[in-house]
Amino acid sequence: MKKSITWLYHEYNQVGKDYSLPEEVEMYDARHSDFRDLIKESNAVLDTLGIKKTDILIDFGAGTGTFAIQAALRGAVVYAVDVSPAMLDYAKTKARKAGVSNIEFCHSGFLDFKHTGPAADFITTTFVFHHLPDFWKGIALNRMNHMLKPGGQLFIHDIIIEEYQALENIAALIKKLATASGNFLRRDAEAHFREEFSTYDWVMDGLLSRSGFVIKSKRIENGVMGTYLCTKQLKAS
Repeated sequence: MKKSITWLYHEYNQVGKDYSLPEEVEMYDARHSDFRDLIKESNAVLDTLGIKKTDILIDFGAGTGTFAIQAALRGAVVYAVDVSPAMLDYAKTKARKAGVSNIEFCHSGFLDFKHTGPAADFITTTFVFHHLPDFWKGIALNRMNHMLKPGGQLFIHDIIIEEYQALENIAALIKKLATASGNFLRRDAEAHFREEFSTYDWVMDGLLSRSGFVIKSKRIENGVMGTYLCTKQLKAS
């Protein structure tokens, strides 16, 4: 933002699970591996985006660094952004073990990260955008648009909800997660919908278009799991 404001949303306050706690960070990969293959998911996204050597990628909500590391292994210049110092410390250790040094770890969020290098080719965010209320999602999308080069791509994967049978679809997701990993994930999912800021797909569609993005592809799986691939709109000549 051009000016600092006193009423800026404080995204450093942990919403839902407290990943400022090292013990929570330590358990993240192990818990999620019960129902996700993080490396496979990361490489599938990188394949879809077509990320190649020397591309500039900003990953918001980098977490334990799996996605950033896989991108760096392909030769991309990666900015791994997260509000949790504990997450960043853990990710740095993983990156050293993986033998990659082309990642810059940034203790920042959607609303205060300052990208001072060349415009980015790609911006990605996975299961993090729901931490912002809708108004601040719009502010964040405008900021990300300015960080991208013309024609640059934005990838968002998150809990994004279709309006039709929303409550039934949410209940089905909670049941699915409970089956996969017991009461731990059931409690996490219930807390997510009670306390966090997942939104409707029609809201996301509007926020993206008003922020200067063209939606190239959109998929809402089982009415609750959204994946968007967008392009920064080229200015009319």
